[in-house]
Amino acid sequence: MLLTPCNYSKGKGKRGKGKRRMKRRYIRLEVTDSTNNYAKQMPIGTTATEEMTIITAQYQESGRGQGTNHWESEAGKNLLFSVSLFPKAVAARQQYILSMAGALAVKAALDEYTSYITLKWPNDVYWRDRKISGTLIETSLSGQTIRRCIYGVGININQETFVSNAPNPVSLRQIVGHDTPPDEVLEKVLHHFEHYYQLVSEGHDDPIMAQYKQALYRKEGLWPYHDAHELFMARIKDVTPTGQLILTDADGHNRTYAFKEVSFVINTEASKLKEEHK
Repeated sequence: MLLTPCNYSKGKGKRGKGKRRMKRRYIRLEVTDSTNNYAKQMPIGTTATEEMTIITAQYQESGRGQGTNHWESEAGKNLLFSVSLFPKAVAARQQYILSMAGALAVKAALDEYTSYITLKWPNDVYWRDRKISGTLIETSLSGQTIRRCIYGVGININQETFVSNAPNPVSLRQIVGHDTPPDEVLEKVLHHFEHYYQLVSEGHDDPIMAQYKQALYRKEGLWPYHDAHELFMARIKDVTPTGQLILTDADGHNRTYAFKEVSFVINTEASKLKEEHK
C-alpha cells in the first residue's frame, strides 16, 4: 500500500568542486513483499539516469538477504529501503565494488551513532559480534555495463526484541539506549552513498576497496571458519574486486571462496577455538 506518492528532492549547492547532489525520488510504502522486488517491477527507462529512486517500507512481508536468507523486522521499527540507480558508465565487473560502496555508506552513517561498526564479508554490517544491518545488491546488465543497480538495505533501528532464529541480531536502540528516527538514518546513508557512488562512477575503485578492507569484521588474527568440508582456523588475506574472500589458514595455505562457500563461526565454539590457537 502506497502512503506517499512519488516526490522529488533536488540537490542544494555543491558537494565538492563541480558536484551536486543527485536528484532523489522517494516512494514510501506501508507494506510490500520486498522493496527490491518493488524496484525491479518498475519499468526500466522511466527513471532518469541522473537520479536515484528510494523505496522505503514500514514492513516487508518477504524481506530478502543474500541467497535464500530472510530479514526479520518489526513493523515500523526499522529502516527498510532500496535505492534504484541507472549508472551511466559502470562496468559489469564493478558490481561488487558497488556492493562495497553501499556497505561503506551504511557503516559511515552508523559510525555517527556508535563505535565498533564493521563490515562482515560479503554483505553484512556488524556491531561487535552482532548483526545490525544486511545489504543486497541486484543488477541488470547491458553488454559489459550495468544497466540498473538496485541496492537493498535493512538496518535494525528501534526494535527491542527479535523472535526469529537469527543467531545474533542487534538494533541501534539496544546499543545507544534510545530510539532514533529511521528517516534520520536514511538521510545519512544516502548522503554517504552518493559520495561512494560518485567514486565508482568515476572509476576510483582503489579507495573504495582500501576502505572496505580496513573496515572488515575480524580483519586481524586467526578465527574459525567452516566450509563444505571442515571447520578450520584462518585469517583474512584479501577480498578481490569481484568479491571473492581469500583466507590464509593456520598451516599457511591460501583458500579462495565465493559467496556461500564459507561461513564465519560466531558463537561460544568460536571463542573456544580461538583460545586453543593462541
